Amino acid sequence: MSPLSRIKVALIGAGGWGWQHARILSARPDVDFCAIAGRNPDKTRTRADEFGVRSYSDIDTMLSTEHPDMVWLSLPNQGHFAATLQVIEAGYPLLVEKPLVFNLDEGLKLLDEAAKRNLFFAINFNHRYARPVQMAHAAIEQGRVGDISFATWRFGGEGSSDHPHANLIETQCHAFDMIEHLCGPIQSIMAEMTDKTGNGFRTLALALHFVNGAVGSLVGSYDSSYAYPDTHLLEVNGSKGRVLIEDTVRRYTFHATGSEVGEVWQAGYFNDRDREFHRTFDLHADDLLQAFRDGREPPIHASTGQRALQLAYTAIESFKTGRRVYS
Repeated sequence: MSPLSRIKVALIGAGGWGWQHARILSARPDVDFCAIAGRNPDKTRTRADEFGVRSYSDIDTMLSTEHPDMVWLSLPNQGHFAATLQVIEAGYPLLVEKPLVFNLDEGLKLLDEAAKRNLFFAINFNHRYARPVQMAHAAIEQGRVGDISFATWRFGGEGSSDHPHANLIETQCHAFDMIEHLCGPIQSIMAEMTDKTGNGFRTLALALHFVNGAVGSLVGSYDSSYAYPDTHLLEVNGSKGRVLIEDTVRRYTFHATGSEVGEVWQAGYFNDRDREFHRTFDLHADDLLQAFRDGREPPIHASTGQRALQLAYTAIESFKTGRRVYS
C-alpha cells in the first residue's frame, strides 16, 4: 500500500461500542470509511447515515460491493465466530473486538484460517494504550521495578449474560492480557468462583503463578458497579519498586523500594484525551493502521485473544477440579 493512500475500511456492527469504531474511522484523514453492515437494517441505516457511509444488512454483499482494504468487527460478545470466519474466508485483513470467541476450538479455527491466508488479524485489547499502563510497562522494561515478586488485579462492575463464565471470558480477558503484558506468562492458576447471586459464576478469585516465579491474585466480578471509585486496580511489586494503576486511565504511581515519596501521573486540567477511557482505542488505532500500512504484524495479534481464552478455561478447570492447573 502506498504511504500516501487512504486505507479503505468497512465496519461490521452497529451497536454501542461499534459507535466508537465508527467515530474513529470517520475522523481519520488516512482512512476511507466506506460502509457499515449490521443485523438490524433500520438501526444500521441510522448509524450509517450518522457517519455518511453506506449501509448493508448482509456481510457478503458489503464485501463484494465495497472491496475494503480492511474490516473492523464489533459484535455482541457471544456472536463473534461466524461473522469473523466469514470475513477471514473472504480473504480480508481484520480487527476484532475482545473476547476473540467463547470456545477454544472456534478460536483455533479462526487463527488457523487467517494464518493460511497470511492475513493481518488484530484484536482490540485497548487497555494497553492507557497512559498509566504504558508508563507502568516502561518502568518495568527499564528495570525500575526490579525483579517482580507479585501482582494484584481487581476489576468489578455490572454485566448481563446467559453464559455461566461471562465475566471471566469477556471482561477478565483484559486482566489476563494486561497481567501477562506487564509480568510475563502465567504458568498455573488456582480458582474459586461463586454463583450465589444467580446467572452464572459472576464473581471469581484466582491465584496465579508466573513462569518467572512471581505470584499474583485476580478478583473479577459482575456483582459490583462501574460507578464505584477504584473499580479497577492493578499493582505490580518488585525488588526495586512498585507501580500502581488506578481505574485504568485515572492515575499511575511509582514508588521506589523504601521511599515514602512517589511519582504520580494524573491527567492535567486540559488533558481530556488521556483521562478518557474511549481514547485508548484511538491510540491503538494509530499503531494498528500504521502497522498495516507498513506490512507488519498487528501491535496486538488476535492470538493474544486465544491466549486469554486459554487462561480462562484453565481457571474453569481449576475451579471444577479443585486443584492447580497449568496453562
